Amino acid sequence: QVQLVESGGALVQSGGSLRLSCTASGFIYGFYSIGWFRRAPGKEREGVSCIRNADADQNYADSVKGRFTISRDKDKKTWYLEMNNLKPEDIGVYYCGAEWTTAAKCSLHRSDYDHWGQGTQVTVSS
Repeated sequence: QVQLVESGGALVQSGGSLRLSCTASGFIYGFYSIGWFRRAPGKEREGVSCIRNADADQNYADSVKGRFTISRDKDKKTWYLEMNNLKPEDIGVYYCGAEWTTAAKCSLHRSDYDHWGQGTQVTVSS
């Protein structure tokens, strides 16, 4: 059973930075990918970034390209989302998810993910 726990959410000023962490327990190797999603107030959960365990291939939503970076520490079973130049539109609850897939790219569609953490709140003040 895969369990995920997010941390690192906080209140920051516009233009600031945060690093979110997602720590996994259980089997999370092989064809698993880890994705970061966010749910802004009044909106659906959307994909932000993902990374494949097999080859560390990454995928980013257009809205965060150049500002966010996903990474991993395999030994710690922890994945990170480094967020720079944060904007008010980045506000939301950030979730990490685990997807089992053999696809060429990891997915940014929430329906493809089987396991979720409880989320961590990111607030950006303008």
